[in-house]
Amino acid sequence: MMTGAEKGWRQKAYEVIFEADTPAGRAFDIVLIISIVASVLVVMLDSIEAVSQRHGRALFAAEWFFTALFTAEYALRLACVRAPLKYARSFFGVVDLLAVLPTYASLLLPGSQYLLVIRIIRVLRVFRILKFAHHIREARILMHALYQARRKITVFLMAVLTLVVILGSMMYLVEGGEHGFTSIPESIYWAIVTLTTVGYGDISPRTPLGQALASVIMIIGYSIIAVPTGIVTVEIAEAARKKAAGREAHGAEAVENNTAEPGLCSHCGQPLPRKGQARPPS
Repeated sequence: MMTGAEKGWRQKAYEVIFEADTPAGRAFDIVLIISIVASVLVVMLDSIEAVSQRHGRALFAAEWFFTALFTAEYALRLACVRAPLKYARSFFGVVDLLAVLPTYASLLLPGSQYLLVIRIIRVLRVFRILKFAHHIREARILMHALYQARRKITVFLMAVLTLVVILGSMMYLVEGGEHGFTSIPESIYWAIVTLTTVGYGDISPRTPLGQALASVIMIIGYSIIAVPTGIVTVEIAEAARKKAAGREAHGAEAVENNTAEPGLCSHCGQPLPRKGQARPPS
């Protein structure tokens, strides 16, 4: 059993680390984000040969300093939460662990420390500081729309995959290896680059027939780009419409059939909106 002192410091540590509403919690998050950005910059600078040769020792020391700092922070997070294993398996728990593992792995596998750029993902915690929590509902609508459109998007991707295989094979037959289309996979790569309007220019058709086929592929590419955008947009609009309709129906039913305490919804127990008062978030 934990003593009162243990519960006290764990509660205080939890408030500082996981809560951004207090001055201490806000300061902790700001320092953490600055440290994350600084550690990523150290990794990037170390990958530049000229900088690494001149300041290699300082960068090495800085890298281990940040690793020790984030290791202590990760251990403290596990110590102050009620369910350490649950937090360790959460998104941020996994990211926090991956933020320190590459440095230790570099002792056995040189070069793996450059994977530390994954620390930049931890900057997502800035949403907590900037009070972006109210955007969670909009994010849920977006995720729901993507989930609902998964079959349509899958069919679309399969159609595009089939198309690039056919077009790549045709270009291989038209141009041949003397013009850079040395194989069907190489030609499929060119078809993907052209169809997505990226256009690296490392391979290009030289014959009139190949150029004509490339022109058709470019035009098809512009029309294809709009398809997934339209699919997701329709699903987002539908999800938002259903959510708005559900709120209106819930509010009307709660007002008409309220059997709970005065001022409370009989279904969810939340306060009912008064006249001229905005509806509480669900």
